[in-house]
Amino acid sequence: MTRTQFIANVEREQKALRGFLFALCCGNKSDADDLAQDSLVKAYLSSAGYQENGRFRSWLFKIAYNTFLNHKASCCTMESVDEARTLVSSTSADDGFKHQSLHLALRSLPPKERFAITLFYLNGYSIKDIAAITDSSDDAVKQLLSRGRTKLKEILQF
Repeated sequence: MTRTQFIANVEREQKALRGFLFALCCGNKSDADDLAQDSLVKAYLSSAGYQENGRFRSWLFKIAYNTFLNHKASCCTMESVDEARTLVSSTSADDGFKHQSLHLALRSLPPKERFAITLFYLNGYSIKDIAAITDSSDDAVKQLLSRGRTKLKEILQF
């Protein structure tokens, strides 16, 4: 992939990447922006190995997923929504934020469940695509989605 092709692909996918990482980081824009930057640098450095037959977005999200796991897996996990609310209220979160309850609930999920829920429900990825990004089986993704949905239902009281 040439530098020009890479830039064009990034321009097309940057908004989706930032939205994806924003959800994974439970609404923390600063962390999401940092991870997006790290992911894009890693993607550029790896762009020579990109296979044109694959989807650029899936390839980029896989890099972002691994970057998230390497840098934020333990930082964004909370034991409860109350603990997350305390953290959010003591930082710069906007109380009027439209999806704050969802981000607080996502914050209490383990990173892999949060990732599966985010890709499937917020980004519209199929189970097969998520399995390819995470290097896992379709059944493993289905289990992550099931556990994540169950926990979110309990937290959000649906």
